[in-house]
Formats: sequence, structure tokens, C-alpha cells
Amino acid sequence: MPGATPSPAPAPAPAPGPAPGPLDLSLLYRGPLASCDYDCPYCPFAKRRDTPAQLRTDRAALERFTGWVAGRGGTGDTLSVLFTPWGEGLVRSWYRRAMVELSRLPHVRRVAIQTNLSCRTGWLAEADLDSLALWVTYHPGQIDHDRFLAKCRELDALGVRYSIGVVGQPEHLAAARRLRTELPPAVYLWINAAEGRTYTDAEAAEWTALDPHFGYSRHAHPSAGRACRTGESVLSVDGDGTVRRCHFVREELGNLYDGSYRARLGPRACPLPVCDCHIGYVHLETLPLYDVFAGGVLERIPHIR
Repeated sequence: MPGATPSPAPAPAPAPGPAPGPLDLSLLYRGPLASCDYDCPYCPFAKRRDTPAQLRTDRAALERFTGWVAGRGGTGDTLSVLFTPWGEGLVRSWYRRAMVELSRLPHVRRVAIQTNLSCRTGWLAEADLDSLALWVTYHPGQIDHDRFLAKCRELDALGVRYSIGVVGQPEHLAAARRLRTELPPAVYLWINAAEGRTYTDAEAAEWTALDPHFGYSRHAHPSAGRACRTGESVLSVDGDGTVRRCHFVREELGNLYDGSYRARLGPRACPLPVCDCHIGYVHLETLPLYDVFAGGVLERIPHIR
């Protein structure tokens, strides 16, 4: 209306502030390391070699991350860490040292790593084994059965909590069956469905006889629009400190080291159509896996009732 006093412009929404503390976060860390001492035909990183410069970069990135985790002591934050390197970390001294150092921090609830267990095991005696655990993959054809089993028995003697898994290739079935008979009954043997492979019901039954939870791996899980803990209490961190909700969603939430990620934490639905990797779908709220793996989500150890 002519002559009317214009309405004041709406006040801008306040900028989001840092997420209130303290936080209880699970961090999946993957630095630039890509070298592995195995040459599994189903792995794109088999026998890849990092240059000395690349190894120095990876070491510096890991030490920066470890220092950040240590620095959260006294803030009230509680952290759990799973290292998910593309390559094999535990053959590198800096990953072994990081595992030991983080295990001793009172605000670190759990530190675990995905590993082929080709490393020596004596260093584990220096760690706090109440918080350290191993997610081990057995690769038949890459290591002699008896040698691998001897390493498992070293873990048992040290009191290390661990799970062991096998990729569900048909040629691995006999080796997996043999391993199951020789492992302690309390050690969980998990089976990962081979990427791109479809299992008949008869084939799936053979693997399920070894791993009662194989059904979760057999099929990809519809995830679009479904609630997931990633981005709220579970985060992916790369070697530069870039924070994403998980390894499979490229959207950046900020950076670990400048704290910018904290303002972006919150519940959010998955933007991808399906999730077919355990380190992703275990965090879907539509699946019961936090109950199945209660107390051992990061290291893939089921709760024993």
C-alpha cells in the first residue's frame, strides 16, 4: 500500500556454532598409504609400492592425526578409532606405534585396524589390550595356513581381541572351513561377500555355516533416505584431516584440525541408493548390527550373549 512502512527484513539466521561438547565419536581414518605386501587378485592395491616420499607423507599425516586424538584429552570428548588403510599398515612402524599410543589414552574407548596380520606381533605386549583390537583378514594363497594360525595363537597368548575374515570366493571355502575348526570357538570368523558375486541359496548356506551373519554381507542394503549414524557419531577422516560422513560419500563436512566439522555434525539420511560394505552398512539405523556387534562394532566382534 502506498505510504505504508515497509516491513523490516528478517534477521539472518545465526551461523551454526561448534557442536556442543563433549562428543562421543567413532573415527575411521584412512591416510595416503596404499602399499601392500600381498597380491590378492581381487584387490586393486595388491603389491602396490609407495615411494619413500609417499611413505614419509603418510607417516607425517598419521602422526598429526594421532597428536590430534591425544590432544582431545581433557576436553570431555570420547573417541574410538578404526584405521582402514588401502594398504597394509602394521608392517609400518608408525602404525604400530600409533596403535600402542592411542590404546593408552584414557579418553580413547577403542583403537582397531584392518590388517592381514603379516606383521610381527610382539609389539602388542606394549599396548593396553582393554582398548586395542584387530580386524584381521585371512588371504589363502598369500600366507601358509600353519604360519597364519601360529600368528593367531600368538594373539591368543597375548590376550588380544580380534576377529578374522575371509573373502567368500569359492576357492577359499575349504581353507575357511579348516581355519574355523582350528580357531578358538570364541574367535569370530566372518565372511565378506566377494564384490560383484551373486550367491545361490546353496552357496550362501555353505558360507552361513561358517558365519551366521553372512546374510548381511550377501546382499547390498537399500540405504537412500534411511537413517545412518555416519555424519553424527561416526566420521571418516583422510590424511589431510578432511572429514566426511563415511568413506563412500564424498561431500565434505569440514576439517578435523580447524574444528570446522563440528558445526556440521547431526543426523542425516544416506544419499546413496545402496550400501554394500560392512564399514558402511554396520552404521545404518535400519539394521540391528549395533546390537549384534555391541561392544565390538569397529573391530567386527559380535556380542556374546
